[in-house]
Amino acid sequence: MLKKLLKALGLSKKVPRTDKPVGEVTHYYSHLGVAIVKFNQDIPAGKNLTFQGATSDFSQDVTSMQVDRKSVDKAPKGKEVGIKVKDKVREGDKVYLN
Repeated sequence: MLKKLLKALGLSKKVPRTDKPVGEVTHYYSHLGVAIVKFNQDIPAGKNLTFQGATSDFSQDVTSMQVDRKSVDKAPKGKEVGIKVKDKVREGDKVYLN
């Protein structure tokens, strides 16, 4: 009962993920709310991603992606991509595909 109540309030412990991350945050621009993510596979726009780290844990749909200040429909493997995020992330946070 207590575990359910804590989970409903968002106070439960994080459950470690068993799947492999599809990318990692390399930089965060707080004044823009933009995370720079290096992906290890192609990710199309519109996908739901989870950002998870020491203090971050949230999911969101990818609505805006840019490579070299140009909007793209797909994040290419191995490239650093700017993604507008709804919450603060930190360098080293892992990115998972939902």
